[in-house]
Amino acid sequence: MSTKKKLDRLLNVFTGSDHVLILINADPDSIASAMALTRILRRRVTQITISNINTLSRPDNLTMIRLFDVTLIHVSKIDPAHYTKVVITDSQPDHNEAFSRFEFSVVIDHHEPGGYNKAAFSDIRPEYGANSTILTEYLRAAGIKPSQKLATALFYGIKTDTNNFERAGIAADMRAFQYLFKHANTHLAHRIEQADLRMPYLEYFKQAIEKKDVVGDRFFVHIGQVENPDILVLIADFFLRVNTVTWSIVSGIHENRLIVIFRNDGLRKDAGKVAVRAFGKLGTAGGHKSMARAECPLAGIAEYADTNDRDLFGSWIRERVNRLLAPMKQSVSG
Repeated sequence: MSTKKKLDRLLNVFTGSDHVLILINADPDSIASAMALTRILRRRVTQITISNINTLSRPDNLTMIRLFDVTLIHVSKIDPAHYTKVVITDSQPDHNEAFSRFEFSVVIDHHEPGGYNKAAFSDIRPEYGANSTILTEYLRAAGIKPSQKLATALFYGIKTDTNNFERAGIAADMRAFQYLFKHANTHLAHRIEQADLRMPYLEYFKQAIEKKDVVGDRFFVHIGQVENPDILVLIADFFLRVNTVTWSIVSGIHENRLIVIFRNDGLRKDAGKVAVRAFGKLGTAGGHKSMARAECPLAGIAEYADTNDRDLFGSWIRERVNRLLAPMKQSVSG
């Protein structure tokens, strides 16, 4: 089906009296996608609200929201009854229990398809490297030239989710990226990209260096309690930059949930599949070949971890993951 036909089907879901809620797990790709959807729908509906299910504390998210004047309302302050249509983008209803309160009219995503089939319109393209690419195609099909802010947001969304095209991406991502480059402010994008650390995060990096367990080409560390799970992503990305590391697996505990972040070089086993096999039955898990995430309620893990000591979860995670990976290489000095 052509993008134009998909766009027509999407627009036919809405009427002029609709109050629309766009739900996201906020990161640069999802924020940009929500901005684009708002632009596409703004003259077709009465009201549009963007709501985030996660805590906004990552510096790049906060900088992006500030520079692009994006208003986000946390899902805890949202009354589903106020909205006639609910949209989810860059995620799917079964990806997080926070979505369970809502019935979705539209699902637009680039992850592997889940089990939700109640939406009036779904466009799920797991082969795409970024959700922003899909929304860029919608904008072009609608004949909408993006503003500089919107173009920059989508440009940065593609840039981050493809890691500058070093991980998952297809020709469509490159075409969208090249189109947006002509309309974006690359200096703004660079400013957002540089805003990736807050001063309190340095203590977590110190803990990670002190507690790390590097065996062969794999980096494991369990941080323990964290103020925000985004720090685990930053640490996982950071240690994958070590030349001998091909797997970076970083875990921590936030709001009574064990969170495990997977990163690899994209040449070996699929990180998303490893996350699902290791933790899918204990909570939510999934991702792409080179990046994945698992979240497991602590209440359901104790019997599997065989301990109530949260500090021992690190060794339990390591053993669980290592069973799914190839035999380890010679140990690397840590």
